[in-house]
Amino acid sequence: MRRLADLTGLVPVEFPSTRRTSTPHERARDLNAAFGDPEIRAVLAVIGGEDQITVIPHLDPTLVRADPKPFLGYSDNTNILNWLWCHGVAGFHGGSTQVHLGPGPAVDRCHADSLRAALLTGERIEITDPGESEDLGKQWQDPLALTDYGDREDTEPWAWAGPPRLVAGRTWGGCVEVLQWLLTAGRFPTDPAVVAGGVLLLETSEELISAHEFGWIVRSLGERGIVAAVDAVIIARPPASDHERRPSPPERAAHRSAQRETAIELIARYNPSAVVCVGLPFGHTRPQWILPYGGIVTVDGTTRTIWADYA
Repeated sequence: MRRLADLTGLVPVEFPSTRRTSTPHERARDLNAAFGDPEIRAVLAVIGGEDQITVIPHLDPTLVRADPKPFLGYSDNTNILNWLWCHGVAGFHGGSTQVHLGPGPAVDRCHADSLRAALLTGERIEITDPGESEDLGKQWQDPLALTDYGDREDTEPWAWAGPPRLVAGRTWGGCVEVLQWLLTAGRFPTDPAVVAGGVLLLETSEELISAHEFGWIVRSLGERGIVAAVDAVIIARPPASDHERRPSPPERAAHRSAQRETAIELIARYNPSAVVCVGLPFGHTRPQWILPYGGIVTVDGTTRTIWADYA
């Protein structure tokens, strides 16, 4: 909370369910209170999880439509981002405070820049490769989590595919494991044309799903017509380790390569005209760029650059 205040000049307000195990009703009550309070100008998720799908039925859409305000989160927060998007309110994919604000010796520059853009300036920023990445930091119970980064390694160059053209469109997507849940629950419009001309965001979680499983989800998005409807797809650098599993560097590289090849092959099958970029630092990685969700992202296949508009 101190770092959030230092970076933005804003005054963080902690809601009752933040530091304890809470029910879906309790979390929804806090969210409704935050969305309905005119003094609260943005809502940031602390962490993700795996049961936010049970919170959604208790949210009040009249509050967010009456006073739209930025919501920041990723992973399981894809549920809320999609819910807001379905009600015409844009958010930001990324920014869970427990993962990217509190740990380590400092907040990574790209995260800080995109956080300020999302909360304060609304500027347009080029999304760049920070050159290093970690799948996860120290265990939160370890005092070193407050002072040290996790095990970082060099990033690979982004992989581009599809035609060399420029696409500027509104984003939708998120954590692929959560996307299949919300599609199963019927929480996406029936007509995939609602994402026509847009930019599809895809990223995988710390569950470390295989390239095969990732491909099955992307294939399902293709069969639903979502992949064919968008004009560009950007896919995050996937995590390849967790606190229990730390494969060797070649094994981690192979995991990322397999997912990259699967993504490019499947997207080409369902939408050969889509501009594709794989390996961006968003989602379950650190440093992390926060990206517009429902806002405009420009994917330029000619110059191989990506720009995000935080307005």
